[in-house]
Amino acid sequence: MKLLSISVPSYNSEAYLERCLESLLVGGERVEIIVVDDGSTDRTGEIADRYAERYPTIVKVVHQKNSGHGEGVNKGLFLSTGLYYKVVDSDDMLDKEGYLALLEKLEHLYLLGSLPDLVIADFIYERNDGKKKSHYVSSFGDYFPEERIIGWEKVKGMHFHHLLLMHALYYKRDVLVNSQTILPLHCFYVDDIFAYKPLPYCNSIYYVPRIVYRYQIGRDDQSVNQKNFVKRYPMLCTIMDNIYGAYSLDDIYRMPKGLKKYMLHTIGTLNLTALFAICGGSDNYIERKKTFRRYFVSLKNKDKRMYRKVKYGSYYSLICWMPYLLRRKVIIGGYKMTKKIAKVG
Repeated sequence: MKLLSISVPSYNSEAYLERCLESLLVGGERVEIIVVDDGSTDRTGEIADRYAERYPTIVKVVHQKNSGHGEGVNKGLFLSTGLYYKVVDSDDMLDKEGYLALLEKLEHLYLLGSLPDLVIADFIYERNDGKKKSHYVSSFGDYFPEERIIGWEKVKGMHFHHLLLMHALYYKRDVLVNSQTILPLHCFYVDDIFAYKPLPYCNSIYYVPRIVYRYQIGRDDQSVNQKNFVKRYPMLCTIMDNIYGAYSLDDIYRMPKGLKKYMLHTIGTLNLTALFAICGGSDNYIERKKTFRRYFVSLKNKDKRMYRKVKYGSYYSLICWMPYLLRRKVIIGGYKMTKKIAKVG
């Protein structure tokens, strides 16, 4: 039996895949590592095959036609056999001490016969782009009691820039399957769906106050790079369409108090992110204005109550009514301020 299945979606990752896999192999036979080679044109597939040959009881490899990060997550879940499921991007890694501590906790909970639906652990942003080095720990100790199985009623409200990103989440596999979380193909930023849609299926939560995931930032080709982010604004619209389609505002209002508060917090934060992507670019001015209008028309057609909540009933509603160029300046200024607060800019 495997405690944890780890999916590693990989595309042209020859420069860092070995570093990633070496950090995961620390888990030994308690884990399975599923490398999904997403149609790479470099040595990624070769490297993955070599590890599968060397560690046949731990590493699996699947080669697929290029379909995007989301299909790597989908395929990994389909092939997984572990009690819990985790996604680790091929350019990231896990911290040895935190990783082993997490596995020990999972093993202990398994032996007690009391496995929570969701395990949360801290993660760290690490920036090393040759120009500057910085790091920022994303800790959840202010919101979750430590090392106790709890329900959403015990979860405290999060600060405006804080979210349960994919890097912090370890879902029980059955929960993901039951939530029918299937990520779209050929689309960036699918992590937002993965970190949102399954949450109402998680009735029990356990927080491990250790840094486990090491999130590497600073490369120019990363999807979270600001230039790439604003360039791919149509994909953010696709992501938000999935987010708004997962649960209506009526659905959310029927959720337990802590979960309801967090789901609304997530929608507000992700909506601002989408608006930044749409309005943050200086190119395609006319098309971006049209996209902004279509964004809200689509939401209105999907869920009128959610539309009114987002556009009229939130702290950032004023942004929606500003002239486009002023809106762009305000959103970019807010984005830079958030980066400064988080110390990852």
